[in-house]
Amino acid sequence: MKIYKIKTFLAVTVLSILFIQCSDDDSYNYNNNMVDFSGTYSQKDQMGRPAINTVFVSSGSKDQYNKTTPTNQNAAFQTMFQTNLEALSPAFANPGDMNALGQDSAAFTGLLATDVLGVSTTGTTTFYDGTNILTGRNLSDDVITVELLLIFGGEDFSENPGLSDDHVDSNDKAFLSSFPYLASPW
Repeated sequence: MKIYKIKTFLAVTVLSILFIQCSDDDSYNYNNNMVDFSGTYSQKDQMGRPAINTVFVSSGSKDQYNKTTPTNQNAAFQTMFQTNLEALSPAFANPGDMNALGQDSAAFTGLLATDVLGVSTTGTTTFYDGTNILTGRNLSDDVITVELLLIFGGEDFSENPGLSDDHVDSNDKAFLSSFPYLASPW
């Protein structure tokens, strides 16, 4: 359990560092070291699963999807996801067609419409390793290819091979074996 907490702390720390931005905004009060939070703030993007929002949310609904809490996304957007999936993927062209997870278009888009990244606390953490699917995500996981396989690959990943791989098989630089784990910048 301690290792899980340490890994979670490290992941949150790395993500926080990546998303901190600097600006010339004068909202910081140097006299009493207080930050001014009096403005209006809104969430701009959700990307628990990369590319899913980009592909399945219709352009006129992107802002609304990004502002919707994950607990409400399925009810609000599953039908849109299903319509877009069935129009996009020949692997779901016929009623009853399923993907490698054994899900038809309704079940699969129900999973996709809720933009959260699940994490297994008791087993392997991976986006897909041949056995485990959507139990978390490692830096080295080929997330886009897995998503393409689940969308276009059919029940055994053999359908539509031209659409089921992005042909990017690794990061451009090796990940580090210790914190902060991300590859060094160019």
